[in-house]
Amino acid sequence: MKLTIYGAARQVTGSMHLLDVAGYKILIDCGLDYEKDRSTLSNENFPFNPGDIDVVILTHAHIDHSGNLPTLVRLGFNGQILCTPPTADLAEMLMMDSVSIFMNKVHAGRKRGGKGKHHHHHSSHNQPLYLHKHVMDTVERFVTIGFNRPFRITGDIEMSFVPVGHLLGAAAAVLKINDNGEEKSIAFTGDIGRKNYPVLNDPEVIPPVDYLVTESTYGGRHHTKGKTVEEVLVETIEKACIKEPGRLIIPAFSIGRTQSLVYSLNKIFSSGLLPPVKVFVDSPLASRSTQTFRKFHSLLNAEAQDFYNKKGDEFEFDNLTYIENLKDSRDISNYFEPCIIISSAGMLEGGRIQDHLFYNIQNYYCTILFIGYCAKGTLGNRLLRGDPIVHIKDRELAVYATIKQTDLFSAHGDHEDLMNTVKQQDKAKLKQVFLVHGDPQSMEAFAAGLEAEDYPVTIPEKGLTYEL
Repeated sequence: MKLTIYGAARQVTGSMHLLDVAGYKILIDCGLDYEKDRSTLSNENFPFNPGDIDVVILTHAHIDHSGNLPTLVRLGFNGQILCTPPTADLAEMLMMDSVSIFMNKVHAGRKRGGKGKHHHHHSSHNQPLYLHKHVMDTVERFVTIGFNRPFRITGDIEMSFVPVGHLLGAAAAVLKINDNGEEKSIAFTGDIGRKNYPVLNDPEVIPPVDYLVTESTYGGRHHTKGKTVEEVLVETIEKACIKEPGRLIIPAFSIGRTQSLVYSLNKIFSSGLLPPVKVFVDSPLASRSTQTFRKFHSLLNAEAQDFYNKKGDEFEFDNLTYIENLKDSRDISNYFEPCIIISSAGMLEGGRIQDHLFYNIQNYYCTILFIGYCAKGTLGNRLLRGDPIVHIKDRELAVYATIKQTDLFSAHGDHEDLMNTVKQQDKAKLKQVFLVHGDPQSMEAFAAGLEAEDYPVTIPEKGLTYEL
């Protein structure tokens, strides 16, 4: 049995791991690498022949885990893609959204290229990575499996999905393998959630395995203690929208983060903790994915279900408006009362959030609250590090808005959560822990924590094959 980490090796995005069991090739996740430009062809240069992959296991829908699947299919993969039912629904939406982002970049590239002699070269460089057709071809390959239901991939390989929180449908993939007569087991955590997160259930314990491939996003870092999500929101809204007649812009991923945020605002306003403030959710993708959260309502946590039974829909309340079309989105600029605007994308690399930033980044009465991780090289990261001037929509703009950040909406477990995930394993059985999906500093901090407790740990090099 051989393991090769082809993506999210010593970086956060682009998760892609290859497990070879006596020539049977299993790809775990196939995400877009944000640290390459996601509209370039660099994401299609797979280090293996896509047609040689026998099956794909998808841990969850986020684009850095699912977003390169249509490229894999376009280039020859024709096997099954195993995932949970909510993951299938949400991944389809996110991949379709990626096509829209690709096409917008193509049009922007053609505009910049003009009609001169360099036009053809420029537009070919901006060719979309895949099209709607490739997404539909990918969706046809989904085979959905419920949580904690063993699924036999081959006579020698059985897999189960264990809930890990983080996102609706997110799972660790646990494989039991007969490798030439020897019983072996390996788990891929995907992304690990945290306890008491709005809407989502706590991660379940991953059963004992020989090998554990775990994310390390928050290695060495601890989430803020002492304040609740609601307390931070009340404090921020009070300052940005009530004491001052301003607007609060919250960049949020449409799927997962937006639903948790809307539910938290619902709790605040429905219990009278703040006077009413207009809330716009400006993301068609958020509206569509909220329907999926309603569809799989039985998978939400007990608190959300209790709220639903007592007060009704968690994702709907007075003064909340879901914006669908572009005209209504642009009209928000002419809404001069204090308001909260929730829009995607969370790292500010595309979507309607760029319009809201364009019109508000120089507004002293605007607060921008980041509630998630922003990868290096993204506009969100540049704002968080305090750049005084940023490039938005072909303009250089000075930053006068107030920039704030909270990690309380991070759907990733912190250092303590990551350590506990490993500590729940049987130390006598566990042969090796492989760290993926984190920047080098986080991985090293997590590795140091594990080594101090005498766990065998490896930070894999990209493309290096490990005999298990």
